[in-house]
Amino acid sequence: MNHRAIFIASTGQHVGKTTTCLGLVGGLSKRFPTIGFMKPVGQEHVETATGAHVDKDVILFKDYFHLSSDEEAMSPVLLPRGFTRDYLDNKVNLASLHEKIHQSFQRLYENNEITIIEGTGHCGVGSIVELNNAQVAAMLQIPIILVASGGLGSTFDDLTLNHTLCKVQGAKVAGIILNRVLPEKREMIEEYMKKALKRWNVPLLGCIPYDAFLSNPSMKDFESLFNTTLLSGEEHQMRHFRHTRLVATSLENYQNLISHNQLVITPANREDIILATLSKYWDIKIENPKDDIEAGMILTGSTPPKHSIVEQLKKAHIPMLYAPMASYAAMKMLTTYTVKIRKEDVAKIKEAVDLVERHIDFDTLISILGNGPKDPQRAFA
Repeated sequence: MNHRAIFIASTGQHVGKTTTCLGLVGGLSKRFPTIGFMKPVGQEHVETATGAHVDKDVILFKDYFHLSSDEEAMSPVLLPRGFTRDYLDNKVNLASLHEKIHQSFQRLYENNEITIIEGTGHCGVGSIVELNNAQVAAMLQIPIILVASGGLGSTFDDLTLNHTLCKVQGAKVAGIILNRVLPEKREMIEEYMKKALKRWNVPLLGCIPYDAFLSNPSMKDFESLFNTTLLSGEEHQMRHFRHTRLVATSLENYQNLISHNQLVITPANREDIILATLSKYWDIKIENPKDDIEAGMILTGSTPPKHSIVEQLKKAHIPMLYAPMASYAAMKMLTTYTVKIRKEDVAKIKEAVDLVERHIDFDTLISILGNGPKDPQRAFA
């Protein structure tokens, strides 16, 4: 059996590395009978049913793709709060961290025909504990695929910084993937980025178009953003919205603005707006019981919604949360919020897998991987 492995890193935060990895694992799982996934150095972790603490992305990939490897092998090293200080105080042994990563990689590598290793952020993340992405990839003797934002000039600048660090650490950059490329600029960016990458002799493996749905938060995301819980419509916590409207207008104007799949932000004391939304919901239900306006509400202000209003929203199954702040402040938080894919958001995961998979040159990707590290047993020697 031939074994292959690839390390996925990005050029910065919020570039879409995890989204890209989802598509890569999805596409490669159709080409190889066994596939492994690993997050060697994790930051945000969760507790599993067995009590183990692992990176949250590990659970996402294991659950969605039904991967057979155990979670602890997929997430060997975590950097919890205070870890950096402990490391600098010589309370953490670097060699032991190397050994954990090495042993976990070896298990995955031996049991799968291809292993995807997802880094944490850009190539320099983890440098303060001497475990940045470039260092880990170099130690494992695994080529790196860099995921960058879908532009041209500034994107190549970011690529150059990360490519230079990889060279310094002895890690090979084997390919580039551009994410969130505007459709109207896709052909131009693809043409000229290929020309720029010729100086490194590195192929462009894909230009993934921008998909607004993947950046679209759900009510579950809003719970995290506002540090609260839904007061109604909990069964629709994964609902997304095509429209978001801050309502500060008159009732008459709002009645003409009610639309399907709309998130409404309005003060909790604007009961006229809330009741108009409920009225529209029930009008549609009476006309067609199977239809739904798929509304959602974020109620704001210093006064929470009345119990009677909450009960009516519950009966209509409209997801609503209360944020004790001004409406404009809530709207500002929404517009600057960066969404991360959750394992519960199956619709978004499927969209990411399908989108990325369609725009990756898997033939070129597989050809540049070869047969993996020449001697993974000696990778950390």
